[in-house]
Amino acid sequence: MTEAKDPNPKGQLDELEIIVIAEDSVMYESPYLGQHGISLLARACGGGVTKNILMDVGQNPMGLLYNFKQMDINPACIDAIVITHCHYDHTQGLAEIVAATGKKDLPVIAHPAMFRLNFITAPFLRHVGVMSGDSGDKLRAAGAELYLTTDPLELMPGLFTTGEVKRQTEYEEVGIGGLATIEDGRVKQDGMPDDLSVVARVRGHAPLVMTGCSHAGIVNIVKQVASMCGTREFENVIGGFHLIEASEDRIKKTVAGLAEFKLKAIMPGHCTGFRAQAAMYTALGKAFTNLQTGMRIKVTAR
Repeated sequence: MTEAKDPNPKGQLDELEIIVIAEDSVMYESPYLGQHGISLLARACGGGVTKNILMDVGQNPMGLLYNFKQMDINPACIDAIVITHCHYDHTQGLAEIVAATGKKDLPVIAHPAMFRLNFITAPFLRHVGVMSGDSGDKLRAAGAELYLTTDPLELMPGLFTTGEVKRQTEYEEVGIGGLATIEDGRVKQDGMPDDLSVVARVRGHAPLVMTGCSHAGIVNIVKQVASMCGTREFENVIGGFHLIEASEDRIKKTVAGLAEFKLKAIMPGHCTGFRAQAAMYTALGKAFTNLQTGMRIKVTAR
Protein backbone atom coordinates (compact mmCIF):
# COMPACT_ATOMS: atom_id res chain seq x y z
CA MET A 1 0.00 0.00 0.00
CA THR A 2 1.38 3.43 -0.95
CA GLU A 3 1.57 6.17 1.66
CA ALA A 4 -1.74 8.03 1.84
CA LYS A 5 -1.73 11.75 1.16
CA ASP A 6 -4.35 14.46 1.59
CA PRO A 7 -6.19 14.35 -1.80
CA ASN A 8 -6.66 18.13 -1.63
CA PRO A 9 -4.49 19.73 1.06
CA LYS A 10 -5.73 23.23 0.12
CA GLY A 11 -9.41 22.26 0.36
CA GLN A 12 -11.17 23.82 3.34
CA LEU A 13 -14.78 23.85 4.51
CA ASP A 14 -16.56 26.97 5.74
CA GLU A 15 -18.78 25.04 8.12
CA LEU A 16 -19.35 21.48 9.29
CA GLU A 17 -22.16 20.02 11.36
CA ILE A 18 -22.06 16.38 12.43
CA ILE A 19 -25.36 14.87 13.55
CA VAL A 20 -25.32 11.54 15.39
CA ILE A 21 -28.22 9.72 13.71
CA ALA A 22 -27.60 6.41 15.47
CA GLU A 23 -25.36 5.14 18.27
CA ASP A 24 -25.59 2.60 21.09
CA SER A 25 -26.67 5.20 23.67
CA VAL A 26 -29.17 8.06 23.54
CA MET A 27 -29.14 11.59 24.92
CA TYR A 28 -31.01 12.04 28.21
CA GLU A 29 -34.75 12.66 27.74
CA SER A 30 -34.43 12.66 23.94
CA PRO A 31 -37.05 11.22 21.52
CA TYR A 32 -34.51 9.19 19.54
CA LEU A 33 -33.94 5.45 19.25
CA GLY A 34 -30.56 3.92 20.03
CA GLN A 35 -29.18 0.80 18.38
CA HIS A 36 -25.99 -1.23 18.36
CA GLY A 37 -24.18 0.50 15.54
CA ILE A 38 -23.31 3.97 14.38
CA SER A 39 -24.43 6.46 11.75
CA LEU A 40 -23.19 10.04 11.44
CA LEU A 41 -24.49 12.69 9.04
CA ALA A 42 -21.87 15.26 8.03
CA ARG A 43 -23.42 18.46 6.70
CA ALA A 44 -20.47 20.14 5.01
CA CYS A 45 -20.48 23.65 3.51
CA GLY A 46 -17.71 25.13 1.39
CA GLY A 47 -17.42 27.44 -1.61
CA GLY A 48 -21.15 28.09 -1.60
CA VAL A 49 -21.93 24.36 -1.84
CA THR A 50 -23.52 22.20 0.86
CA LYS A 51 -23.24 18.42 0.82
CA ASN A 52 -24.79 15.90 3.21
CA ILE A 53 -22.61 12.82 3.63
CA LEU A 54 -23.89 9.87 5.65
CA MET A 55 -21.21 7.73 7.29
CA ASP A 56 -22.53 4.22 7.98
CA VAL A 57 -26.18 3.25 8.52
CA GLY A 58 -26.21 1.22 11.76
CA GLN A 59 -28.05 -2.09 11.66
CA ASN A 60 -31.73 -1.11 11.89
CA PRO A 61 -33.09 0.94 8.98
CA MET A 62 -36.45 1.42 10.69
CA GLY A 63 -34.71 2.98 13.69
CA LEU A 64 -32.53 5.12 11.44
CA LEU A 65 -35.47 6.41 9.41
CA TYR A 66 -37.40 7.05 12.64
CA ASN A 67 -34.56 9.21 13.94
CA PHE A 68 -34.34 11.06 10.62
CA LYS A 69 -38.02 11.95 10.99
CA GLN A 70 -37.62 12.99 14.64
CA MET A 71 -34.68 15.20 13.65
CA ASP A 72 -36.65 16.69 10.74
CA ILE A 73 -34.08 15.41 8.24
CA ASN A 74 -35.32 14.19 4.86
CA PRO A 75 -33.22 11.24 3.59
CA ALA A 76 -33.51 12.81 0.14
CA CYS A 77 -30.89 15.34 1.29
CA ILE A 78 -28.19 12.64 1.38
CA ASP A 79 -25.63 13.22 -1.36
CA ALA A 80 -23.37 10.22 -0.67
CA ILE A 81 -22.87 7.39 1.81
CA VAL A 82 -19.49 6.30 3.14
CA ILE A 83 -19.20 2.79 4.60
CA THR A 84 -16.30 2.47 7.04
CA HIS A 85 -16.18 -1.34 6.95
CA CYS A 86 -18.27 -4.42 6.22
CA HIS A 87 -19.86 -5.21 9.60
CA TYR A 88 -23.62 -5.58 9.89
CA ASP A 89 -23.93 -2.91 12.59
CA HIS A 90 -22.68 -0.38 10.04
CA THR A 91 -24.25 -1.74 6.83
CA GLN A 92 -27.51 -3.60 7.54
CA GLY A 93 -30.39 -1.98 5.68
CA LEU A 94 -28.06 0.02 3.44
CA ALA A 95 -30.15 -0.81 0.36
CA GLU A 96 -33.27 0.43 2.15
CA ILE A 97 -31.57 3.70 3.10
CA VAL A 98 -30.31 4.18 -0.47
CA ALA A 99 -33.86 3.63 -1.74
CA ALA A 100 -35.23 6.09 0.85
CA THR A 101 -33.15 8.88 -0.70
CA GLY A 102 -35.12 8.46 -3.91
CA LYS A 103 -31.95 8.99 -5.91
CA LYS A 104 -30.37 7.08 -8.74
CA ASP A 105 -26.60 6.68 -8.95
CA LEU A 106 -26.17 7.72 -5.30
CA PRO A 107 -22.45 7.43 -4.52
CA VAL A 108 -21.68 4.72 -1.95
CA ILE A 109 -18.00 4.78 -1.04
CA ALA A 110 -16.26 1.76 0.50
CA HIS A 111 -13.23 -0.52 0.28
CA PRO A 112 -13.15 -3.18 -2.50
CA ALA A 113 -13.16 -5.93 0.17
CA MET A 114 -16.47 -4.74 1.63
CA PHE A 115 -18.50 -7.69 0.35
CA ARG A 116 -16.17 -10.53 1.43
CA LEU A 117 -17.22 -13.25 3.87
CA ASN A 118 -16.52 -12.08 7.44
CA PHE A 119 -17.48 -14.22 10.42
CA ILE A 120 -16.85 -15.16 14.05
CA THR A 121 -16.87 -18.63 15.63
CA ALA A 122 -17.41 -17.72 19.30
CA PRO A 123 -19.76 -18.35 20.94
CA PHE A 124 -20.98 -19.91 17.65
CA LEU A 125 -20.45 -19.59 13.90
CA ARG A 126 -22.02 -16.34 12.74
CA HIS A 127 -21.66 -14.13 9.68
CA VAL A 128 -21.07 -10.51 10.75
CA GLY A 129 -20.33 -8.87 7.41
CA VAL A 130 -22.61 -7.38 4.77
CA MET A 131 -25.88 -9.30 4.67
CA SER A 132 -27.40 -10.71 1.47
CA GLY A 133 -30.06 -7.99 1.34
CA ASP A 134 -27.32 -5.40 0.92
CA SER A 135 -25.22 -7.12 -1.76
CA GLY A 136 -23.67 -5.08 -4.54
CA ASP A 137 -26.48 -6.04 -6.91
CA LYS A 138 -29.16 -5.12 -4.34
CA LEU A 139 -27.48 -1.77 -3.70
CA ARG A 140 -27.31 -0.97 -7.41
CA ALA A 141 -30.95 -1.95 -7.83
CA ALA A 142 -31.85 0.42 -4.99
CA GLY A 143 -30.08 3.29 -6.75
CA ALA A 144 -26.47 3.14 -5.55
CA GLU A 145 -23.36 3.72 -7.61
CA LEU A 146 -20.44 1.95 -5.91
CA TYR A 147 -17.07 3.65 -5.50
CA LEU A 148 -14.83 0.85 -4.20
CA THR A 149 -11.25 1.98 -3.63
CA THR A 150 -8.28 1.48 -1.31
CA ASP A 151 -7.20 5.08 -1.87
CA PRO A 152 -8.26 8.28 -0.10
CA LEU A 153 -11.24 9.77 -1.94
CA GLU A 154 -12.26 13.42 -1.91
CA LEU A 155 -15.99 13.88 -1.31
CA MET A 156 -15.72 17.66 -1.69
CA PRO A 157 -12.88 20.11 -0.98
CA GLY A 158 -12.17 19.73 2.73
CA LEU A 159 -13.91 16.37 3.19
CA PHE A 160 -12.31 13.04 2.26
CA THR A 161 -11.79 9.43 3.28
CA THR A 162 -8.53 8.04 4.65
CA GLY A 163 -8.53 5.10 2.29
CA GLU A 164 -6.90 1.92 3.60
CA VAL A 165 -5.09 2.56 6.88
CA LYS A 166 -1.45 1.60 7.37
CA ARG A 167 -0.86 -0.49 10.52
CA GLN A 168 1.98 1.15 12.47
CA THR A 169 1.56 0.37 16.17
CA GLU A 170 2.58 -2.99 17.62
CA TYR A 171 -0.26 -3.09 20.18
CA GLU A 172 -3.31 -2.47 17.97
CA GLU A 173 -3.81 -6.04 16.81
CA VAL A 174 -6.99 -6.72 14.86
CA GLY A 175 -7.57 -10.01 16.71
CA ILE A 176 -10.12 -8.58 19.15
CA GLY A 177 -13.33 -10.53 18.58
CA GLY A 178 -11.72 -13.38 16.57
CA LEU A 179 -12.78 -12.15 13.11
CA ALA A 180 -12.17 -14.62 10.28
CA THR A 181 -12.60 -15.03 6.55
CA ILE A 182 -11.97 -17.76 3.95
CA GLU A 183 -9.41 -17.42 1.16
CA ASP A 184 -8.65 -20.19 -1.34
CA GLY A 185 -10.66 -22.61 0.78
CA ARG A 186 -8.67 -21.86 3.94
CA VAL A 187 -9.95 -20.20 7.11
CA LYS A 188 -7.73 -17.30 8.15
CA GLN A 189 -7.83 -14.33 10.48
CA ASP A 190 -9.50 -11.34 8.87
CA GLY A 191 -7.21 -8.31 9.14
CA MET A 192 -10.09 -5.90 8.38
CA PRO A 193 -8.32 -4.21 5.45
CA ASP A 194 -11.52 -2.35 4.59
CA ASP A 195 -11.51 -0.21 7.74
CA LEU A 196 -11.48 3.47 6.76
CA SER A 197 -12.46 6.81 8.28
CA VAL A 198 -13.67 10.24 7.15
CA VAL A 199 -11.65 13.44 7.62
CA ALA A 200 -12.90 17.04 7.56
CA ARG A 201 -10.84 20.23 7.24
CA VAL A 202 -12.64 23.40 8.34
CA ARG A 203 -10.79 26.64 7.67
CA GLY A 204 -8.86 27.80 10.72
CA HIS A 205 -9.24 24.46 12.54
CA ALA A 206 -7.21 21.29 12.87
CA PRO A 207 -8.53 18.12 11.15
CA LEU A 208 -11.61 16.36 12.47
CA VAL A 209 -11.81 12.56 12.19
CA MET A 210 -14.95 10.39 12.05
CA THR A 211 -14.49 6.66 12.63
CA GLY A 212 -16.79 3.66 12.42
CA CYS A 213 -15.14 0.96 14.57
CA SER A 214 -11.43 1.73 14.17
CA HIS A 215 -10.56 -1.90 13.49
CA ALA A 216 -7.33 -0.55 11.96
CA GLY A 217 -6.52 0.89 15.41
CA ILE A 218 -7.55 4.38 16.49
CA VAL A 219 -3.92 5.41 17.02
CA ASN A 220 -3.01 4.09 13.56
CA ILE A 221 -5.89 6.12 12.11
CA VAL A 222 -4.84 9.31 13.89
CA LYS A 223 -1.21 8.75 12.85
CA GLN A 224 -2.25 8.37 9.21
CA VAL A 225 -4.42 11.49 9.24
CA ALA A 226 -1.59 13.41 10.93
CA SER A 227 0.72 12.33 8.09
CA MET A 228 -1.86 13.16 5.42
CA CYS A 229 -2.59 16.62 6.82
CA GLY A 230 0.85 17.53 8.16
CA THR A 231 -0.24 18.25 11.72
CA ARG A 232 -0.38 16.60 15.15
CA GLU A 233 -3.33 18.74 16.25
CA PHE A 234 -6.94 17.58 15.94
CA GLU A 235 -10.22 19.44 16.31
CA ASN A 236 -12.06 16.25 17.26
CA VAL A 237 -11.93 12.46 16.93
CA ILE A 238 -15.43 11.02 16.86
CA GLY A 239 -16.79 7.46 16.66
CA GLY A 240 -16.19 3.87 17.69
CA PHE A 241 -12.71 2.82 18.81
CA HIS A 242 -13.40 -0.93 19.26
CA LEU A 243 -11.75 -1.39 22.64
CA ILE A 244 -14.68 -3.06 24.40
CA GLU A 245 -12.86 -6.42 24.54
CA ALA A 246 -9.35 -4.99 24.75
CA SER A 247 -6.88 -5.91 27.48
CA GLU A 248 -5.99 -3.34 30.12
CA ASP A 249 -2.52 -3.16 28.57
CA ARG A 250 -3.87 -2.31 25.13
CA ILE A 251 -6.22 0.32 26.58
CA LYS A 252 -3.34 1.89 28.50
CA LYS A 253 -1.11 1.99 25.41
CA THR A 254 -3.94 3.33 23.23
CA VAL A 255 -4.69 6.18 25.63
CA ALA A 256 -0.97 6.98 25.81
CA GLY A 257 -0.78 6.92 22.01
CA LEU A 258 -3.67 9.35 21.69
CA ALA A 259 -2.18 11.62 24.35
CA GLU A 260 0.86 12.11 22.10
CA PHE A 261 -1.37 14.24 19.87
CA LYS A 262 -2.99 17.57 20.70
CA LEU A 263 -6.68 16.69 20.79
CA LYS A 264 -9.05 19.60 21.32
CA ALA A 265 -11.90 17.10 21.71
CA ILE A 266 -12.49 13.35 21.62
CA MET A 267 -15.93 11.71 21.47
CA PRO A 268 -15.73 7.91 21.66
CA GLY A 269 -18.82 5.72 21.59
CA HIS A 270 -20.37 2.60 20.05
CA CYS A 271 -17.80 -0.22 20.45
CA THR A 272 -15.28 1.70 22.55
CA GLY A 273 -16.41 0.18 25.86
CA PHE A 274 -16.78 1.63 29.36
CA ARG A 275 -13.26 0.74 30.56
CA ALA A 276 -11.60 2.49 27.63
CA GLN A 277 -13.92 5.48 27.89
CA ALA A 278 -13.16 5.80 31.60
CA ALA A 279 -9.42 5.64 30.89
CA MET A 280 -9.74 8.34 28.21
CA TYR A 281 -11.77 10.57 30.51
CA THR A 282 -9.17 10.17 33.26
CA ALA A 283 -6.27 10.96 30.92
CA LEU A 284 -7.83 13.57 28.65
CA GLY A 285 -10.26 15.29 31.03
CA LYS A 286 -12.36 18.10 29.55
CA ALA A 287 -11.50 17.03 26.00
CA PHE A 288 -13.61 13.88 26.53
CA THR A 289 -17.33 13.59 25.76
CA ASN A 290 -19.30 10.34 25.53
CA LEU A 291 -20.90 10.04 22.07
CA GLN A 292 -24.71 9.67 22.05
CA THR A 293 -27.56 9.53 19.53
CA GLY A 294 -28.96 12.99 18.84
CA MET A 295 -25.78 14.97 19.47
CA ARG A 296 -24.80 17.74 17.07
CA ILE A 297 -21.21 18.92 16.69
CA LYS A 298 -20.69 22.17 14.80
CA VAL A 299 -17.43 23.68 13.59
CA THR A 300 -17.38 27.09 11.84
CA ALA A 301 -14.48 28.62 9.93
CA ARG A 302 -12.48 31.36 11.62
